[in-house]
Amino acid sequence: MFNSDKKNGDETQKKVPDEDRPLTETVRYFLKPEDFYNLLKENKLEFYAGVPDSLLKDFCSYVADVSAPNNHVITANEGAAVGLATGYYLATRRYPIVYMQNSGFGNTINPLLSLADPKVYSIPMLLLIGWRGEPGKKDEPQHQVQGKVMSSLLTDLGIQYEVLPDYIEGARDTVLTAMHYLDKRSGPYALLVKRQTFTPYKMKSLEPNKYEASREDALRTIVDLTGNWDVLVSTTGFTSRELYEIREQKKQDHRREFLTVGSMGHSGSIALGIAMNKHSRQVFCLDGDGAVLMHMGTLHTIGSRAPPNFKHIILNNGSHDSVGGQPTGGFSIDFPKIATACGYKHVSVVSKASEIGPAFKQLREVEGPALLEIRINKGARKDLGRPTTTPQRNKQDFMGFLDG
Repeated sequence: MFNSDKKNGDETQKKVPDEDRPLTETVRYFLKPEDFYNLLKENKLEFYAGVPDSLLKDFCSYVADVSAPNNHVITANEGAAVGLATGYYLATRRYPIVYMQNSGFGNTINPLLSLADPKVYSIPMLLLIGWRGEPGKKDEPQHQVQGKVMSSLLTDLGIQYEVLPDYIEGARDTVLTAMHYLDKRSGPYALLVKRQTFTPYKMKSLEPNKYEASREDALRTIVDLTGNWDVLVSTTGFTSRELYEIREQKKQDHRREFLTVGSMGHSGSIALGIAMNKHSRQVFCLDGDGAVLMHMGTLHTIGSRAPPNFKHIILNNGSHDSVGGQPTGGFSIDFPKIATACGYKHVSVVSKASEIGPAFKQLREVEGPALLEIRINKGARKDLGRPTTTPQRNKQDFMGFLDG
């Protein structure tokens, strides 16, 4: 019999043989990040590349703490992780691990099919995919759509997969099956990870907060200073959730903003499409550092089209805040210089709470495309809610506002 106590007041792990288990007992298994990491290491799987995910955050946090720097790379997007993993395999002949949320799996389809597939270059790699929107589990609309098709999508792509068991004995058998496939077929193999597979783990290597304002502080200042006809397009994650709650607290309607609840990294393109066709409106894209990095070529598209009413705000906290706080490298990048090189006409950066208001007022007055980077602290309120209106309602109200 296997027994081990969980920390932080969680349930006790207990593996009970079927013949000894009361018929009314519900047994939960939980996989420790350390145990799974060591299991992969035993099988010579030591290189990690990917984009953090909420369902994988405990495991990814452990990887970030214990892996050697050259054995773990948080990439700008999931497709880039497949490319990096390919280079690792070509150079070492060892199998890499690529992790992601299934919402970002679409970014990997091209390199998985045209690069790693056994019929092309035949690159073996283990895909670790957080399964948001798993059928039968309550989740947000965008995740329910992706989750429902996840298993059939892998099948259509010809990628073998298995659901990762949430106990170490099952995980060991699953990894052995994956290793056999990687050895024999020399192509990608996927493990789908359900909600609450891993026990909690808090990353020890997180950088401390060093700026005055939180993201919610910055958003509140921006909302207070926007005009009645200004357009807001907010990025995925905490940004859209906080913007929604600020409107609720102020008892204001939500017609003026488009909440990009999915499609991480594409808020800039959405805002550009609006700015190019609504010339009399100021269009503000409320972006995040991780989101901008994911599809940074969009900065060039914005700069080349140069709509004078396009105003880009990057709320930079240097982390993938919504999925565990893993670093993006956002504080080591000069976004204003990159934007200038891409054709933005005005750029600025602020890092103090008192500077946000004046900088935003200036942003409203200058000709675009213009960029304001606001350096902020990571983290969000523990009681932060989610939008209660549907994406379709948001779209209809927003389009009605644009027609006005």
